[in-house]
Amino acid sequence: MDFGFNLNRMANASAWRLLPNRWDFVAFPMIICIIALAAVGFHETMAPISTLQSQAISLDPSNLPEYALRTTLRMLAAMVASLIFTLAYGTLAAKSRRASVVLVPILDILQSVPVLGYISFTVTFFLALFPGRVIGAECAAIFAIFTSQAWNMTFSFYQSLRTVPRDLDEVSRGFHLTNWQRFWKLEVPFSMPGLIWNMMMSMSGGWFFVVASEAITVGNRTIVLPGIGAYLAAAIGERNLGAIGWVILTMTIVILAYDQLMFRPLVAWADKFRMETTSSGNAPESWLLDLIRRTRLIHRLLVPAGWLFAKAARAPIKLPPLQGVVRIPLPKGTTPGRAGDIAWAAVILIVTALVVWKVTAFVMTGVTWHEVGHVFVLGLITLLRVIVLIAIASVIWVPVGVLIGLRPALAEKLQPVAQFLAAFPANLLFPVFVVVIVKFHLNPDIWLSPLIVLGTQWYILFNVIAGATSYPNDYREAATNFQIKGWQWWRQAMLPGILPYYITGAITASGGAWNASIVAEAVSWGDTKLVAHGLGAYIAETTAAGDYPKIILGIAVMSLFVTLFNRLLWRPLYAYAEAKLRLD
Repeated sequence: MDFGFNLNRMANASAWRLLPNRWDFVAFPMIICIIALAAVGFHETMAPISTLQSQAISLDPSNLPEYALRTTLRMLAAMVASLIFTLAYGTLAAKSRRASVVLVPILDILQSVPVLGYISFTVTFFLALFPGRVIGAECAAIFAIFTSQAWNMTFSFYQSLRTVPRDLDEVSRGFHLTNWQRFWKLEVPFSMPGLIWNMMMSMSGGWFFVVASEAITVGNRTIVLPGIGAYLAAAIGERNLGAIGWVILTMTIVILAYDQLMFRPLVAWADKFRMETTSSGNAPESWLLDLIRRTRLIHRLLVPAGWLFAKAARAPIKLPPLQGVVRIPLPKGTTPGRAGDIAWAAVILIVTALVVWKVTAFVMTGVTWHEVGHVFVLGLITLLRVIVLIAIASVIWVPVGVLIGLRPALAEKLQPVAQFLAAFPANLLFPVFVVVIVKFHLNPDIWLSPLIVLGTQWYILFNVIAGATSYPNDYREAATNFQIKGWQWWRQAMLPGILPYYITGAITASGGAWNASIVAEAVSWGDTKLVAHGLGAYIAETTAAGDYPKIILGIAVMSLFVTLFNRLLWRPLYAYAEAKLRLD
């Protein structure tokens, strides 16, 4: 009799656990609304492309909710694509010595190529892939936003993989984990805090390129996608300050929304991956994550998905080693690995020489050697601007980033503010600079320079915050116990700990500054136009003139400067941080 009673009680308990609780009734409407909004946005992307011509961008503020939805979905789709690219590309660059010789310089070059350069080559492809449908133009816009997000995230993940503590790596090998298991159980969790903060920066930085990505030109045809960027472009074109105010308000609401619904839960979730044996005093919190954890039915529905992910991460999959050996006849006394390196270097040199020859042959059809020398001088001027501005931004934002990162409670309050400042389109400030420079007769070569770093300085701040957030609490307590304070604390404790993260931020900030120089060294408001001497202004003017040999020359010189700058400064610092400053 007692046995039957126990069975009934267990059955009642199981049934009770399947019933929703009060938190489920709060979470379910939110989830349904998000799914419904995503479905509406996807349905609109499948409409015929002719609907874009019949639905011109209206400056009526009542249209902004729909425009905000379309822009947000594009940025989220680009973020998913960037995350997949980051995991694949960053892993290959960090794990394969031979691949890194090619992939890392390519990444340096890709981040220096203007976003508009990608659009000109990809929009035709996507429109042909989905003929007659809006989704073709949507894919082109998503790809343009992707190019503004992926490089920063990839550099962050690459840096994390190269600085995984040796003791943790040795433990994983001691447990005979396969490459697949070590990747998901050690390397991805270790990189997660820094990657999430760089995802925030990438999402915020994508706003700078939304205007360009939502107005796509193919020959004499211009396709304008509904979105905040298109609305902003129309408002600037009509000099409608009221509409610009509505854009800023809408951006603020959207930034707060994805901060609360996406990034705040991710930061709170990633706190468990901090590398320490003592818990931090103030762990980051998220009301949404707490809400999901308190639900009964939703939580149980998520359990199977979590179980599948855990099983996939623990699957004993043995991947082939990334560092392959080239099978060629070996000279006497030459090891297979050395011969493979020589063969690989030879292939790289041949391909590089072929590309340089092709580019040079095309450029010289419309450019003289005197022009080439002139462009190199302009590149040196822009290089000087970038170095000075990155140095000033570092002095300002490194201490601020450490202050925020070491105080999770403060980070929660300032995180939305930092995201808004990073997302604020710097081109909205161009008219202010033009008016002030003209009114006070200032030198454009000096006073247009801050525009270069307005949108890119936040890469330094966000990466330093990520480094300070990941800094082990054990080390902080050890520094306190040994009474290490002041400059000694910065020099011996904090700066070594955040240096790899700072280098990542500085690389992406400098690359972004070169990109931003194209629009910052030649600005206008109405009929008033100011031009500063520099490579960015040269590329902007030749692009407006449609002089393709000079455009290619400018982009090639910019890519060369970025690559050499990274190779001569940032890569040696990376190597020093990996060899001397790993948190082992």
